[in-house]
Formats: sequence, structure tokens, C-alpha cells
Amino acid sequence: MLRPLILLISAMLLLLFGSPGDLSAQKPKPKARKPNPLAKIEDDPKLPRVLLLGDSISIGYTLPTRKLLAGVANVHRAQTNCGPTSRGVEQLDRWLGTGKWDVIHFNWGLHDLKWIEGKRQIPLEKYKENLEQLVARLKKTDARLLWCSTTPVPQGDLKPPRTNEDVIAYNAAAQKIMEENGIATDDLYAFAASRLGDIQRPVNVHFTPKGSQQLAEKVAQAIRSALAKE
Repeated sequence: MLRPLILLISAMLLLLFGSPGDLSAQKPKPKARKPNPLAKIEDDPKLPRVLLLGDSISIGYTLPTRKLLAGVANVHRAQTNCGPTSRGVEQLDRWLGTGKWDVIHFNWGLHDLKWIEGKRQIPLEKYKENLEQLVARLKKTDARLLWCSTTPVPQGDLKPPRTNEDVIAYNAAAQKIMEENGIATDDLYAFAASRLGDIQRPVNVHFTPKGSQQLAEKVAQAIRSALAKE
């Protein structure tokens, strides 16, 4: 009597829950890790080397830029947020390393012009001074240099506070320095401003994945043009 009862209970459990093999098959697969834009990459020695320097905006377009230039260039970036120009002055030598660079695409600005405790983190005059120092060091690499203009700041209660008027002023100061040094500009400000509502997050300086992809297309195009001149 006991054995038939055990068989009956087993059969009912099997109907309700399936076999142990079925249970293991139902376990959700672990999600694949997203690629880290700050991770080191291995060079293809047959390809030129490109370095991206910039803040979180550039971190956002690093992976799609790398994908767009696959088979064209080894696209590296500083393994950190490059922050304000003051951080660049302190750490640029480390970011450049000892290897040869063919193209360096660089930007500083959004961190410099943010307001902290009632004042800009890096005042405009100090920004110009720091940027001139950074450009002088970058020119020593003999790489083709591409200045990337700082992207627009939207209206609204941003945290930390920033204004687009400051972006325009800092970009103008940077542009003058680039012209004096014969450095081409990848004008991401104008590119993004023409479609800002479609590609930037609401009341946020950062971009949607679609926005970062579009910025990457512009960046990749500028890098291709620079490489063609090498």
C-alpha cells in the first residue's frame, strides 16, 4: 500500500514541477557582462593607434567608436574620467604612456565649468592656462591632434549646476588656442546642438545610448579623416 502511494505522490510532483533536469533548465542564464570602455585593449600591430581623452561624455562614445573603427585603428582611451583640466595637467603623462600615438582626440570643459560652492571649478582664465599647457605636451607626441568641442548643457536644474553660456565661452577660448596651434576641431557642440532633444537625457548633460552612438559616428568620421592625412 505504501509503495503505490509513494509512486502516486512522485507522479503528481513530476506533473507539477517537472524533473530535476527541467528545474535546472528553467534557471535564468546569468547576464553577460557589458564591455568596459575603460578596460585596456590589445593592439593589432598592423593598425594605427588612437587615444581618446575626455570625461564621461567620451566614455559614452568610446565603445561605439571602437566598433566603428574596427579593422581601421586600435582605439584606446584613458582608463578614467579625465575630469577638469587640472586633472589633465597632473595625469596626462601617465595617460599618454610610452607608446606612439597616431591620432589623439581630446576634450576638457564640462568639469571645468561646473559650479561648486558658488564658483566655477576652474575659472575661465585658469582653464585657458591649463589647456595651453596640455596642448604643448600633446604636441610633443607628434600625433595628429583633434580637439573635441564641449557638448551643450540643457536648460533646467542641473546637479551640479552648469550653464550653456559657460559652454559657449569655454569653447570659444579653447577654439582660439587650437587655431593658434594649428589643431583641427571635431565640433561635437554644433553636431549635438542640432539634435539635442533627440539624443540627450532630460535635464542632464549625458546622452542616451542612441545619442552616444551618434556622437561616436561623428568622432569616428573625424578620426578617419585624421588618419587619412597621416
